[in-house]
Amino acid sequence: MIVYFGLALFRYTTFTGRSRRSEYWYFTLMCALLNLLLTILSIVVDQSIVAGAITLLLSLLNLVLFISAIAVATRRLHDVGRSGWWQLIAITIIGGLLLLYWYVQDSAPGTNQYGPNPKLPAMHDLTRHLVE
Repeated sequence: MIVYFGLALFRYTTFTGRSRRSEYWYFTLMCALLNLLLTILSIVVDQSIVAGAITLLLSLLNLVLFISAIAVATRRLHDVGRSGWWQLIAITIIGGLLLLYWYVQDSAPGTNQYGPNPKLPAMHDLTRHLVE
């Protein structure tokens, strides 16, 4: 889980290529857990200065993770053969449901216009097992 979260953060400016379902959903889960943890912490802490600092930290975290979330969602849509621009339909209820459907779909088989299937090993990994 942490590996996929780190992978998504490492590729935070990469809007090309494809991402597996596990990378997208583990990143989303970790973002939700971090938000929940900091929100509960700011509610539990009674002192207004500490609660304000935690709220500021939560705001900065959301700002940092925003671009990563857009990038990993774009790569996830690429994995099912859709353009990243489809994220714009999220402003409607029906559009959000359609995006959810695409996010849970399995990868498009083989290579598509956005790159090779991330589930398949790279070709150089396959050829190293061949005996000459």
